[in-house]
Amino acid sequence: MEQISVFDVVPVPKPRMTRSDSWKKRPCVQRYWAFKDEILYRANLINFKLKNNMGYAFYLPMPKSWSKKVKAEKLNQLHDQKPDLDNLLKALWDCFGEDKEISSIAYTRKYWGDKGKIIIETI
Repeated sequence: MEQISVFDVVPVPKPRMTRSDSWKKRPCVQRYWAFKDEILYRANLINFKLKNNMGYAFYLPMPKSWSKKVKAEKLNQLHDQKPDLDNLLKALWDCFGEDKEISSIAYTRKYWGDKGKIIIETI
């Protein structure tokens, strides 16, 4: 029984944090905390829980500076720039607390999209 959950949130990578982040409030850290809050809020609305053997697809928005032609070519194509896939996955899993029980992943991918979103598929 496959189940698909869609989170209409721009994916944010997990930043490397330091002690000074508790008072410095760097923009990358503030974006990360806002992302965590939004994911948790949306997950609670649909009673979403992390499980084994899930597939993760991250859609990252294309830059506004790109031409319509380039955007049309890149839409739904694999994303090959920063942020790294592992940092996106770390940020998502950190939203749900303990992820030590995750022992298998079906797939993880990142794509170019019109807007940011995360699609999680239970396989």
